[in-house]
Amino acid sequence: MSHSPPPLRHPVPTHPAYIPEAPSAPASPDGYQRFSSTAAQHGYHVGAYAVPAVQHGAGGDFSGWGMNDATAQFGMQLGQSAVAAGHEYVQRNFGTLTSLKHHFNVSNSYVINKLRLVLFPWLQKPSAWRRRVRRPESGHAASWASPREDINSPDLYIPSMALVTYILLCALYAGISKQFHTKILGDALSRGIAVLVLDFAFVKLACYFLSVPDSGSVVDIVAYGGYKFVGSVPVLLRLVPSLAHLPHSVIFVLIPSFLIRAPLINTLLFIYAFLANAFFLLRSLRSLVLPDPSAQLVSSPNPTSTATVPPAARRRRVIFLFLEAISQFLYMGVLVRI
Repeated sequence: MSHSPPPLRHPVPTHPAYIPEAPSAPASPDGYQRFSSTAAQHGYHVGAYAVPAVQHGAGGDFSGWGMNDATAQFGMQLGQSAVAAGHEYVQRNFGTLTSLKHHFNVSNSYVINKLRLVLFPWLQKPSAWRRRVRRPESGHAASWASPREDINSPDLYIPSMALVTYILLCALYAGISKQFHTKILGDALSRGIAVLVLDFAFVKLACYFLSVPDSGSVVDIVAYGGYKFVGSVPVLLRLVPSLAHLPHSVIFVLIPSFLIRAPLINTLLFIYAFLANAFFLLRSLRSLVLPDPSAQLVSSPNPTSTATVPPAARRRRVIFLFLEAISQFLYMGVLVRI
């Protein structure tokens, strides 16, 4: 007669079970603290892996990172100062969206008068090139008048539209020559931006080496450099001999017929556009490089910005202005060589 074995009985633990804690990670500077398991919180035996709670000071405990509190605080203050300085530089030179809106605040009358000023700058009197200052209400800082209010204020509307027109003319010429390809649009845009970057870098570096205290914002310098596209657009018409196979009516719409096969007139047109743009930049950049002591430069209030320039420094700045004007011949030559 067989008997069944007795049922198995598992041993019942006499102590509360717990899971050993892994070594705690170094404390983070944000004050995050890792807590132990439930058993550790209730005072049970937690074994050899337990780590005492980390006490944080006001700035955090950085001993886990191999730094003491004084070094960590100094590093944090240095980083905050660098961020603040970078933010101030961007605000002063690039501005915000409001600054960009300021440079696009134009009117129809401003566009017409500005184009006349860029193409015929010698028609304006020397005393009329000074920019106007907007007198705000009490408690607000003064600022330059918008392009709608001042014809001498630089804008971004005319340079951007002139750049688009330049690209379309390059594509038109390539299409008439039966050589159009989509990459021509990208090539024309790249060529225009490269010219703008070179011109901007030359002006900014010269202002740095000449110790010009207030060289204007980045947007203003780019706007002044973009006006060269206004003179380059009519110069592109020197390439119209390829239009000879078109009907006479189409040729007359694009350009007067007496300019067809007239290389001398086309050369004179290029020289005139270069001289006009050079003279315009001489007058416009003079207020930045050689500020008038009696004028109030309000874009970045600085007591030294209205100080009298020493004769030696003034002579170097005048040479820079003439070099900037002469360099427009190279820039415009690159633009019209398509």
